[in-house]
Amino acid sequence: MAILKDRDAADGLFAGCNLPSFVKDFIIRRYINPDGSIRKDELLHFLRTVIPQKQSEVKDRLGAGEEIQLLCRFVVYIDLVKNIRRFGIPDMGIKIKEGQIPPYVYEKHKGELVDGEKWGIIKLAVLPNDGGKDNHVEMIAYKAFKPYKTVDIEYYKEARKSFTTLEWIDFLLSAMEYDTDGFKSLAQRLEILTRLLIFIEPRLNAIELAPKGTGKSYVFGNISKYGWLVSGGKVTRAKLFYDKTKQQNGIIKNHDVTAFDEIQTIIFQEPAEIQAALKSYLESGKTTIDNNEFSSECGLMLMGNIPLNEDRTPKSDRYFDSLPNAFRESALLDRFHCFIEGWHIPRVHKGITYNGWTINVEYFSEILHVLRTQNSYNLLFDQLIGFESNADIRDFTAVKRTAVAYMKLLFPHWEKLSDVDKEEFNTYCLEPAKRRRGIIKEQCNLIDREFKVTMPNIWIK
Repeated sequence: MAILKDRDAADGLFAGCNLPSFVKDFIIRRYINPDGSIRKDELLHFLRTVIPQKQSEVKDRLGAGEEIQLLCRFVVYIDLVKNIRRFGIPDMGIKIKEGQIPPYVYEKHKGELVDGEKWGIIKLAVLPNDGGKDNHVEMIAYKAFKPYKTVDIEYYKEARKSFTTLEWIDFLLSAMEYDTDGFKSLAQRLEILTRLLIFIEPRLNAIELAPKGTGKSYVFGNISKYGWLVSGGKVTRAKLFYDKTKQQNGIIKNHDVTAFDEIQTIIFQEPAEIQAALKSYLESGKTTIDNNEFSSECGLMLMGNIPLNEDRTPKSDRYFDSLPNAFRESALLDRFHCFIEGWHIPRVHKGITYNGWTINVEYFSEILHVLRTQNSYNLLFDQLIGFESNADIRDFTAVKRTAVAYMKLLFPHWEKLSDVDKEEFNTYCLEPAKRRRGIIKEQCNLIDREFKVTMPNIWIK
């Protein structure tokens, strides 16, 4: 569960591998000694065995009749028409139409090789099709990337009791691979931790606008295999929700989090259709695609850059002007719950990266994933607060989801009312949730004066 972080050593060991942190930690854990030192020769041999240096190397070796074992990200697609389970490896240039999963592999791993993106160790060979005329790439063996079948969430909650809140904040930062000494204030630390809320609370939708170099892509591309980072390129409704032609679920169905990075550079095809589907989904977690009802618990994150003054404050008070036209509509933006003021987060620099003992990233990601389904915090929130009867439903939902996410993240040991420190609940959970929803309302009001800026009165009993 624990691991000794040495970012300089890790960067050297994994140079050229382009692996996310949760995979790097998985590999390091296999070759780490009790004193924290790494069996580097064994680790490098493993990397040479399962991670080719060049994309072309994979096809060359397969074409020469060699069987290859890879640790990689791959995509599964079930072809119902031809009754074939297909897969593709985007990073290696192997397309979905080229890869097939035979029945014996699928039956052995039933429930795992389903539609969507996976990480695992797979063994490949080129075999002839049934007709013998053409070939395909066959997955002849598979080992799922699931380092922990279960996590001891009760142990994690109990461990929290041994920390002060400030110590726990430092611990969470180290789990994200950040050194607390690299931040100038508690506000900076909490701002970057707010990025984790979307991983820990179902259907929490957030917007972050920040200058370049503050690690947005790093967090959403490295922390968890349950997240998907959309970075540039073309995006369609079928890719996000449901592809009727392929009868395949999209990104949002198969992940806890979908983050749109550099939102200004993404091209949304048929933006009106995507916008309509997003409005419905953001409101209820459901939408209808070509008469098919689609539902998911995935949270959405919009991330974009914002121009700043010399004092690192936004040049304009109209933050949403930094979003593309397809997202610059108040009725859509009002469905988001939480705004992250990314300009408070410092640029990533050498002193901000963590070195030392902390929790494994892949174990931490499993903790966040498990906490998503812990409903006791929602019940606790209801016991703690009172609200005016005419409170706007969207405002109340936004405050509740954000505050509950903070509770799960910062105070996982709060299981009953007597456990709660109401002052800390107000300082770290309720007030930040109200403020972050309030920013969304203010920005919607600048687009459309019909939207009011006043937040409902929500208080601690």
